Amino acid sequence: MALLEVRDLGVSFVTRNGVNKAVDGISFDVQSGKITAIIGESGSGKSVACYSMLGLIPSPPGRIDSGSALFDGEDLLQMSESQLRRIRGRDVAMIFQDPMTCLNPYLCIGDQLAEPLILHCGAGKAEARRRAIEILDEVGIRDPGTTIDSYPHEFSGGMRQRVMIAMALINEPRLLIADEPTTALDVTIQAQILKLIADLQKKRDIGVIFISHDLAVVADIADEIAVMQNGRIVEHGDREAIFRGAEHPYTQTLLAAIPSGSKTLSEAVGDDLIRVRNLRTWFRTPSGDTMKAVDDVSFDIRRGEVLGLVGESGSGKSTIGRSLLRLVPISAGSVSFDGTDITVLEGKALKSMRRRMQMIFQDPFASLNPRMTVFDTLAEPLLLHKLEDRRSVSDAVLRLMDDVGLARSAVRKYPHEFSGGQRQRIAIGRALATRPEFVVADEPVSALDVTIQAQILDLMVELGREYGLTMLFVSHDLAVVRHIADRIIVLFQGRVIEEGSGEQLFNAPRENYTRELLGAIPGSSLL
Repeated sequence: MALLEVRDLGVSFVTRNGVNKAVDGISFDVQSGKITAIIGESGSGKSVACYSMLGLIPSPPGRIDSGSALFDGEDLLQMSESQLRRIRGRDVAMIFQDPMTCLNPYLCIGDQLAEPLILHCGAGKAEARRRAIEILDEVGIRDPGTTIDSYPHEFSGGMRQRVMIAMALINEPRLLIADEPTTALDVTIQAQILKLIADLQKKRDIGVIFISHDLAVVADIADEIAVMQNGRIVEHGDREAIFRGAEHPYTQTLLAAIPSGSKTLSEAVGDDLIRVRNLRTWFRTPSGDTMKAVDDVSFDIRRGEVLGLVGESGSGKSTIGRSLLRLVPISAGSVSFDGTDITVLEGKALKSMRRRMQMIFQDPFASLNPRMTVFDTLAEPLLLHKLEDRRSVSDAVLRLMDDVGLARSAVRKYPHEFSGGQRQRIAIGRALATRPEFVVADEPVSALDVTIQAQILDLMVELGREYGLTMLFVSHDLAVVRHIADRIIVLFQGRVIEEGSGEQLFNAPRENYTRELLGAIPGSSLL
């Protein structure tokens, strides 16, 4: 008998617009010592299905319409809240997607790890602390005897996710649910977390449900894969069957969305538009130390070229992009745009230059004004730089909507009324409104589903050709950059360590760090 048997599970939400069927009669099994991956885009129902089994969906508006979820022979869907509370965190544990919103910022890590031991096992404080130190060591937290007294904000994203894994495993559960546990992480950290989960799963012989929107992420760890679309499982099989013989069109779409292939140098490339020489951008920390975010960096970007800038979080890549647009103060060096040194520009001269240089930020929800409609957002730069007047601006805004693939009927909506991919299209439209010659795209697809990511990348390539753009494309993912960039620079600790075409870097990387980035790409064997 399987550790978990889910049969005909149906979950819906009652809204003002009617009943939304989030999960529509799905069935799957999870075996002890095996990893079952549930794959699908945002809104496919994969997380709702798993949360509903543990009584974690709000009711109302959520409700379970049908089905059973037998865990070790007992139906989770028929259990009372008190019965589920005894199982959650002890026999069944969960790793959530964003540890910073799940960990209590007011409690040190040790207290949060000790809580489930004390609650479920009746352990004393001294025993709970000893076990917490052991599990922190097991998940790869350095110096656990000291860091156990640290707070969540004192850890990096990868370390916080390790803490979440430790918390999930501390009571030695038999079933682990990992809900998009690597989505927000650099590819090298993601690879470490995936390996850690797989190793711990084998060591402890537990069953795992791994939820993800990216088939490449589970390529090396999943035993079984269930593909969900619109609340239903449309294809189910072992890893080999899904990756080598996918039959359903939606599964084939997910596979096709995995970034692959290397772009050849654009024929439209001309002379140098951007020249960066000995750029230094240093910051003073609160303790008085100097953080060398960008340290003596030099490179050129040719007119019409897409230059990829790759590195982990903290490597200085985003700071370089902001430095080129004078969004952060430059400590030393020069940045020349079309023959003009922009480091010395001020006032109206700088404002005029910024019309020709724009930025697409990583998180459109944070960069778009929530009180401005799409119309106001796109009209503002046009009016600010006097490219349109009040009579002509409406037509210009609608043309931008067409260019970035947004329905004209949505022009009076606000950012919160759009999906993540649609919001990124708005951000792209705003950047293109002034018809810039140069655009910095800072991690523009890192938070998107793979199919939406592929759409946005294709859109940027298409608009780049149409608008004649020169682009600096910033990312931590070499596979994504390879898809769009003519040439790639690898950045490490504020310095350029390697550059070349995608083909050169993928086939003959010179530096160990570049090889680490390549090895960390999910599903490397598929590329």
